[in-house]
Amino acid sequence: MNPRHCSDEHISHRRLSLLQLFAACAVLVFAAGNAVAQPPSFGNGKGITFDMVPSGACLSGAKGHVRVDSKGAVEVMDVDVEGLPPKTNFDFFVIQVPHAPFGLSWYQGDIETNGDGRGHGHFVGRFNIETFIVAPGSQPAPVVHAADASSNPPTAPVHTYHLGLWFNNPADAVRAGCPGTVTPFNGDHTAGVQVLNTSNFPDLAGPLRQLTP
Repeated sequence: MNPRHCSDEHISHRRLSLLQLFAACAVLVFAAGNAVAQPPSFGNGKGITFDMVPSGACLSGAKGHVRVDSKGAVEVMDVDVEGLPPKTNFDFFVIQVPHAPFGLSWYQGDIETNGDGRGHGHFVGRFNIETFIVAPGSQPAPVVHAADASSNPPTAPVHTYHLGLWFNNPADAVRAGCPGTVTPFNGDHTAGVQVLNTSNFPDLAGPLRQLTP
């Protein structure tokens, strides 16, 4: 066999391997870019994962990661947060739009951070494309706190596809360098400001819209 031919063949194989490597890298980069632009589904469409982002500049290092698993009749939502003040209580809501004035909102539960500023929430409910609030007519409502309405406004079905997290106490917000504004986003309507939301998604296409039951 001609030694030169063997050498040329070896070089050709090397070039082919390099081209295959570059092609594989390009596919990985493309896939990573798509994963950022559109949160991935898992489990044959039976769940979604996505991130929450800081609501403002006062806690710009805060992060949230959400996973929703479909169980048929209900969904299970797990929320992990970090970069928040340690040993602090927060209130978690399902909301119509991620920013003020938020629209219709549902108090889902509480998340308390540990000594490292990390927290976890585990919630069971309806968290998919069918999540909505409806009021066919106005009816009397119990007034338990001063901020409570004595009746509800009628509304056709309104979908609530976004999420938000609020300080439970305005004093905690001030200690964290955030505004001390009082908001209605806790059980007695004396909460602090919002710290995380899903404004990384369009107002009319919140992340819960991605999951079909």
